[in-house]
Amino acid sequence: MLTTAAILIPFLLGGLQAARAAPKQIVQLAPQEGLEIVCNAGVQQAVTVTVTQTVMVARPSGSVTVIPAVASSSSVLRGQSLSSARVAGASSSSRTPSVSSAGVVASPASSAAVVGGGGGGGGNGTSGFRNALYFTNWGIYGANFQPQDLPADQITHVLYSFADIASNGEVISSDSYSDLEKRYPTDSWNDQGNNAYGCVKQMYLLKKKHRQLKVLLSIGGWTYSPKFAPVAATAAGRKKFCSSAVKLVQDWGFDGLDIDWEYPASATEAADFVALLKECRETLDEYSGKHAKGYHMPITIACPAGPTHYNQMDIPRMDKYIDAWHLMAYDYAGSWDSTSGHQSNIFLNTANPASTKFSTEKAINDYVAKGVAPNKIVLGLPLYGRAFQATSGPGKPYSGIGEGSAQAGIWLYKDLPRLGAKELWDEQAMASYSFDEQRQELISYDTVRSAVAKVKYLKSKGLGGTVFWEAAGDKKEEEKSLVKTVVREFGGNGKLEGQLNLLSFPVSEYDNIRAGMP
Repeated sequence: MLTTAAILIPFLLGGLQAARAAPKQIVQLAPQEGLEIVCNAGVQQAVTVTVTQTVMVARPSGSVTVIPAVASSSSVLRGQSLSSARVAGASSSSRTPSVSSAGVVASPASSAAVVGGGGGGGGNGTSGFRNALYFTNWGIYGANFQPQDLPADQITHVLYSFADIASNGEVISSDSYSDLEKRYPTDSWNDQGNNAYGCVKQMYLLKKKHRQLKVLLSIGGWTYSPKFAPVAATAAGRKKFCSSAVKLVQDWGFDGLDIDWEYPASATEAADFVALLKECRETLDEYSGKHAKGYHMPITIACPAGPTHYNQMDIPRMDKYIDAWHLMAYDYAGSWDSTSGHQSNIFLNTANPASTKFSTEKAINDYVAKGVAPNKIVLGLPLYGRAFQATSGPGKPYSGIGEGSAQAGIWLYKDLPRLGAKELWDEQAMASYSFDEQRQELISYDTVRSAVAKVKYLKSKGLGGTVFWEAAGDKKEEEKSLVKTVVREFGGNGKLEGQLNLLSFPVSEYDNIRAGMP
């Protein structure tokens, strides 16, 4: 069995310029056959090598370099239901191995640490791209999409959706059967003790197998969002919200929080949102300090791409408590409009303004102008399309939205294009859609072409990566999957953000999670 030494190289990133100017930190080690070294660059990344000769481990600007390359066995791992409408800027909207307790690998090379390979970079100075995916706990039913169906080797974060909010502020399971009770074929009915099953257990098992995969508890979504305001308005409500949210994280074996409040509607609610984020940040840090050796448990939010909503938020004050802003860059057009249009375009089409009432470009520029670092903005992509019937094309009148594979007017990406429809491209808007001449039906959705264009765009803007709504909608074929397409465009799995997940939860109420699912 290999002996393991964990060498921590702290790195506090004070901004891009500070990072570039940061001096290298070197650790020199004598040869020792079979010694496995874990070098943690800050709190975000690690690299594992087996030392066979003297090695210099350097950390310039937040990356980890091994000189010379001596690793004989090193490895790099590579809203609620759509029934509600999420309108970006309108008055209503829809979206639809063993390890130390700090999460540092301490095991043979089969549990190798993960290294972000450069390129983009999410919040907290990570050096790889995020590729996050919303997973809905109701998807196990009608869509028959189970945790095991997640492309776990292709993503960095699962946003587990959604937790509900009780009237006293307590964050609670929205479906205890899906979350904790469903028995999968590999689950035993003879286990002793108080154990978690359902999707929660499956998420933990995925984390053990894919150490780059973090699972965040997503709270709210369109359906539960009205419950935020009264809870966030009082100190007692905020305390109850955050303490109970963190308790679910510790009990379920998750890595952090994703907050989806759609949307604060006044300056008072905006200030309350800031206070809620502050309380949650402090509560997570307190838990981590006591039980996870300071492991950084992130807070992300689902944030609007429509000016009506994001201008209502106190973005500069929120930013200090947020690790990543998941920009909901979709639902720009839908059944609430008088004309058909693109639902996820990058740019405005000035030649056909009725087809692009909103744009991703404006939203990103405005967030950056308000003080958000580009690499903390994660670009949202839809895995579904919105339909318009009896129309002659984008920006034209329509009549009705027709049927759908998810619900009326909503088609999952995996079911598109429909038979008889032709996929088309709007070069100025940088948006894809399909059109059926016979049915006179237009469906706005992302394709491989638009996903490639969006990765090129986000790289040019220095953004932190991608996030998809939601997992059940993607295609399984390698060359057609949008989740896998963006990874290829990033440069492969080695370019993904590489913070290790957390596996040690010593105060979980569930015996199997507390024991690490042996």
